[in-house]
This record gives sequence, structure tokens and C-alpha cells, in this order.
Amino acid sequence: MAMFLRLESLTFMGRPAVWVALLVAVIATLLAFRWLGLYRSLVRFITGKILVTVGKGAVVSALALALADLALGAGIPRSVPVITLMFVFLSVGGSRFVARAYFRSPRTVNKRPVIIYGAGEAGLQTLNALFHGREYAPVALVDDDPSIQNMTVGGFNVFPSDQIPALMKETGAQVVLLAIPSMGRVRRREIVGALEDLQLEIKTIPGMSDIISGKAKISELRTVSAEDLLGRDPVAPDPELLSRNITGRVVMVSGAGGSIGSELCRQILSQRPSVLVLYEMSEFALYAIEAELAETSKRLGYETRIEPILGSVQHSRRLEMAIRAFKVQTIYHAAAYKHVPLVEENVVEGIRNNVFGTLAITAAAKKCGVENFILISTDKAVRPTNVMGATKRIAELICQAEAHAPSGTVFSMVRFGNVLGSSGSVIPRFRAQIESGGPVTVTHKDINRYFMTIPEAAQLVIQAGALGQGGDVFVLDMGEPVKIIDLAFSMVKLHGLTPYLVDHPDQFLPEKGDIPVCVTGLRKGEKLYEELLIGNNPAPTTHPRIMTASEVALPSAALSEALDRLFKACEAFDLPTILAMLHELPLEYSPLNTDVSDRLWGAEQGSEALIQASPRP
Repeated sequence: MAMFLRLESLTFMGRPAVWVALLVAVIATLLAFRWLGLYRSLVRFITGKILVTVGKGAVVSALALALADLALGAGIPRSVPVITLMFVFLSVGGSRFVARAYFRSPRTVNKRPVIIYGAGEAGLQTLNALFHGREYAPVALVDDDPSIQNMTVGGFNVFPSDQIPALMKETGAQVVLLAIPSMGRVRRREIVGALEDLQLEIKTIPGMSDIISGKAKISELRTVSAEDLLGRDPVAPDPELLSRNITGRVVMVSGAGGSIGSELCRQILSQRPSVLVLYEMSEFALYAIEAELAETSKRLGYETRIEPILGSVQHSRRLEMAIRAFKVQTIYHAAAYKHVPLVEENVVEGIRNNVFGTLAITAAAKKCGVENFILISTDKAVRPTNVMGATKRIAELICQAEAHAPSGTVFSMVRFGNVLGSSGSVIPRFRAQIESGGPVTVTHKDINRYFMTIPEAAQLVIQAGALGQGGDVFVLDMGEPVKIIDLAFSMVKLHGLTPYLVDHPDQFLPEKGDIPVCVTGLRKGEKLYEELLIGNNPAPTTHPRIMTASEVALPSAALSEALDRLFKACEAFDLPTILAMLHELPLEYSPLNTDVSDRLWGAEQGSEALIQASPRP
């Protein structure tokens, strides 16, 4: 072909020397490509680097042809080897990229077509990662940056985001992949809100912090979750507050294996205490968190000694022994029964653990000279409508009373709402219901809740504890409340499905959508709206998301007398007296109904399982 283009004639084909020179060049080229590894490359996975190999082979081809001409006197024009080099480079390289495009076509490899949202560096890396994967095939790039729209990145045109509906129709894509790891939660929420009505499955790459820390790879895709949308962009923590009560000190966390307790342990470990005491009642939970922290400590080279201690906060002597043995200086008390319906049905055990467990650990802390004690409380302690909330408010009263008594221990409380991903959270339950085909059950159309990510909650708890002066009730800024039924609909849409309302859980109407959503009625003790303050007088602190509240306290003597009577009522399993005392104490306890829901009480009463509690004094 090079000879024909140069001579514009086929007369050279009658000269045997030309054919011999051509044969020498072909053999040399094939051997060069073999030696350079071209034939070991899988065509569907080649990248632009292959052009270097092809270029080297093309140079060998041109040199072989020129040398063969000199040796044989074939009369090949000097420009022909140069034209041959260009032909070899374009034909061998070009044919491979054409074949790669064919093999990467979604129709050829049976991959799901995906639109990548984000055409920056992360988008390009994701594009290449998907080419090498087996599940998704990129078909278009979308970006909000006008400066790169209508340009070509990685072989694809970059479209504005308002073109996604048209791209869906053109490419058949039913998946959008968010490839902007540094994107804030607010912006992510805006993008998902604009896409969720398109019946798309929305996936994302890991966050930048996880990629940098090595916890995740950019190619690890996952469905956008409600947790990604409900949280807010965190405020950078104050390093001095984080380390004040922890670095170089002996720290104990009660309930160390729970949702909040385990995250507190992770955050505390990062501040390098000298000893971290994990106090936990559940054997498996203690094993899991101790193994995780030990591995983290070894990997990061921390010198912190981790001490796992099995025990209940109701056992005073066990607590005192642990505090004295390790010379504990700071305690984070996260051990509590927190599931509202379960505590409602197991009243005595809820009170024993949440009230008398707190009484035991505060007394032990005071007796053993612990310097700082931080109680993890809840928004359900504010004007409680359930036993669990009432027990947590009594726990606050205990800490307030201890703070006002003379001692060397600084007692403080931190109150916040629901955390995303905690055990028993509504979000894992919704996710499981969606994956099983529905229905998704919501207890009330108007119910709402505050939400915060577990890491942010743990960091704020530590910082609030460092601000404590004694008797402080700290309230965390939880952001805006979220309507639970809207959350349920959004979660269904995030899975690329269509939600619809039904009247009964067993009602399925495929013509109306994919996943039914049913309102089932409020559970025992459940409130429509949660509050964080009893009064309306929060005061700011040095941290923008931590406030302090001045709440009603009870004198130590009066509280002790009330707790003595409450303990005796628990010992006697006297439910009417117990519930009457919850009304008597300054808790603003207002149950939604006066029926006793305790299961053991009901079983003991036989046919009179549900009795009326004592009227309010």
C-alpha cells in the first residue's frame, strides 16, 4: 500500500526483490510486536499506553524495510519506509481501539449502561474502572461545570445535567453514578432530589476521606443511601476540645459495644489515650469492638492499651474495681436500653439499667475520684411520653444532683436525637423492607425525627464533655427535623422504584407502583415530634453546634428518697407504683395512654393483662 501511494502504480509488484524486502519487514515487525508484548494484551482492556508499543513496532517495521532495500537493491523509494511506519501505526493501533470500542459496547458485553455524573479526575478514574469491570458500561458523562460541558473526556461528550432525561431515552441507561467524592451533603441532596423522580437507580463512589484513608477504593460503588442525604456537612472539630479529657489519660466507655459507644471508642482512640477501658455487658459486642480497635491501634502505631471488661453498670462493686484498677480519669456513660417499645414492655429492667445503672456508675465515679463524667442522653428525655425517655430524664437528674454535691468530679450531660445507622434505626428497617419487596411501614403520616451521623454525634459528645463545668446539660444542634414518610418515599426512589400509599400492609397494587408504603399507627410510647429542650432558653457555647440548657434539677436528698421508693417498687414488681412515681418526679412524663404494657405484668395478671395505671397525683 505504501509503494502504491508513493508510485501511483502497481508495476513494482513484478520485481521479486520488493517482495523479499516486504517479507523481511513483515517478519521483523511480527517479531518486534511479540517481543514488545503486544499480543499478550487483552484488547478490551487496552489503554493509550499501547500506542507506545505500536509505535516502537512501527519503527522496527520501517527500519527493517529500509535495511532490506539497501541489502537487496530493491529500488524502494526512501519515503516508503516512512509511509509504512504511519500505516503500521494507524492500522495496528487503530484496529485495536475499534475492537476495544466494540467489546466495551453495553450490547456486546451485556453490561448495564450507566451515566456518570462528574467529569473531573474522579469521573475519569471511575470511567476507566468501569471499563475493566463486568457490571456497568459508561455511556455518557454529565457535569454542572459549564467550562467542560460539550467537551470530550475519556472518549465521551460531557453533557449538562438537564440532559439526563434525554440521555436515558437515547442510551437506555437506568443508573446514574455520582463520581464527585468531595461533594458536600447539601449539594448531594440537591442532585438526588432532582433525579429521584426519574425512576433511576442512583449510585455513588466512596467519599474522599475514605479513599484517602484507604478504607475504600474509587471503584467500589454503592447505592446512594438515606444516610448520604440526611446528614449535613460537618463543622471541623476543635482539636483542643477533642483531646482535652482524652489524650494521655485513662478513659472508660460504658456500653462500649453499642452504636454510640463503639463510635465514641473509635474517636477516643484517635486522640491517643494512655488506656481505653471498654466496659460492656454483651460478650459478642465487646469482642467485636476490642478486635476492631486493637487492629486499628496496631495499624496506626498507637501505644494506647485497650482493656475489654465484661460487666453490667448495675454491678457497683464491678464498676468500682474497674475504675480503681485502671485509675480511670474520664468516663463516657453510653450504656442504656434505648428501644422505646421494648422498654415499654420491660419496665422494671429498663429502670434498673437506665436509672440504677446510672446511679451506680455516678456513685463509683465520685467515690473513685474520676475527674470527668459525661452522660449520653437523648431527646426522648424531654417531656417523655414513654418509659425509656422517663428513665433517661431521671438519669439526667442523678447527674445534676451529683454535680451540685461537693466532689472532685465534673458531671455533664449531652442530649441529642436519632443517629443514622444505629441499631434499631428506622433506616435499616426501611432498607430491608424495600429489598424484600415491601411494604414499607410508617407509623404516622406526620411523624418526624432529627437525624445526625454517628461520627458527628460522637465528636460533638466528646467536645461537649470537654466544655463541662459541672451540671451542664448540653444540647446538640441536630439540624432540621425530617418527616419520616418523606424519608420512606425517598428511599424507595433511590432504588429506582416507584412508591405508592396503601391502607393495609397486605395490600399490593402493581398498577400504581413498585413498593407499597403503609401507615400502621404509632407504636407504644412513640411521639409524633421530638424535642431537645425542656425550657426555651438555650445558651451558645464556643462550638457552633453545641448549646447549653438550664434544666430543672431536684435536690439530692429529695432525689435519693424518691429513688429509694422506686427501687423498692422495682424489687416488688409493683408496676402501678412505678408508673405513679414517674408522674411524681419532675419529668413532665405524659404517656400517650395509661395502660400497663409490661409483658411479665400482663402474663401475671392473666385475663386482666392490661390494667389501668394509677392516676396522676
